[in-house]
Amino acid sequence: MKLIIATIKPFKLEEVREALTEAGVRGLMVTEIKGFGAQSGHTEIYRGAEYVVNFVPKVKLELVVADNVADQLVEVISKTAQTGKIGDGKIFVLDVEQAVRVRTGETGEDAI
Repeated sequence: MKLIIATIKPFKLEEVREALTEAGVRGLMVTEIKGFGAQSGHTEIYRGAEYVVNFVPKVKLELVVADNVADQLVEVISKTAQTGKIGDGKIFVLDVEQAVRVRTGETGEDAI
């Protein structure tokens, strides 16, 4: 099993969720986060005062999937979340040793 962690722009969340659902994903976790990367924040003006925003709002998606579909889902996320502008996000893929469905006690891929 693989854990896919993707950080994307918040306005792309619904589009990415729909694409993942069409690709067969049955569940995922979403967290609102703040961070910075290459864009390293930006300057804004509020009520005439200029200030620096060091952390940019993002959305983090986490989903655990079978090994054989991980690459396909990474491609779905990448294509759907892409705007071509700085700050589109990142995707990380990690190995998952075990999964347990609390309600039924199922383990491994049966739990996802």
